[in-house]
Amino acid sequence: MITEIDSQIYHAEIEYLSSKDLGIFKTQILYLEERLRIYEQLRSQETEVFQNVLNQIVQNFPDEPDTKVKQALKHWLMILRYCAMAMLANDSSFLQERILAWLPEQIEARQTKELEKHLYTYLQSV
Repeated sequence: MITEIDSQIYHAEIEYLSSKDLGIFKTQILYLEERLRIYEQLRSQETEVFQNVLNQIVQNFPDEPDTKVKQALKHWLMILRYCAMAMLANDSSFLQERILAWLPEQIEARQTKELEKHLYTYLQSV
């Protein structure tokens, strides 16, 4: 995975960056700083967010087996973490390769589709 920043650095090995390229590089650094801030915020609030989601699941699905609830929560923890990493790296293919290739099959096999739909809705409301 070669990021825009990597590309600019490789280009700078050959010759100095032009004013335009240097401006682009500075912008990319600013965007990286913003992505880092968001990543750190997600990381620091993950427990609180998922505790709220778990509380809603327990309240709205009291008869749901603990194993299914735990599995669904693990899926969404992993999804959030991979999304955060893809955002940090500014690489949407990272998400495709790491999650979307296998997760739908896992949800179908474990029969947690309905629960995970609600979990997704709860996450959106947090």
